[in-house]
Amino acid sequence: MVITRKVEFSASHVCRNPALPDEENRKLYGAAANPHGHGHNYVLEVSLEGVPDPLTGMILDLKELKEILNREVVEPYDHRFLNYEVPPFDRVVPTAENIACDIWRRLEPRLAARGHRLHSIRLYETPDLYVDYAGEQPCSR
Repeated sequence: MVITRKVEFSASHVCRNPALPDEENRKLYGAAANPHGHGHNYVLEVSLEGVPDPLTGMILDLKELKEILNREVVEPYDHRFLNYEVPPFDRVVPTAENIACDIWRRLEPRLAARGHRLHSIRLYETPDLYVDYAGEQPCSR
């Protein structure tokens, strides 16, 4: 069985690789390479897999999951300029893909320590653009 909880946060970023010249960054990232950055209202869906506890009927109390999401994702990300305020984005380009990987790295050990299996995350950068990540693919570091 899979349960999903959704949270939202707002953050700004610039998609540019500091090792590349401005012209190359513009070719790769277009308007997103603007050094002044731009913002998004991100929507994050986090799904856990498991068997409901026979006593509670829940895989995990969704109130507890919300507290974990707020502490591990919303608090560090919300109203931040990711490139300057949220490691690893001082050295990793904060694309939606890399943000999804970082969120996975933040959540997976906290949930596993409580005996829960993170199934997948879906990160919406805009209403028509999202990334699904399930931990199998390597991430930029």
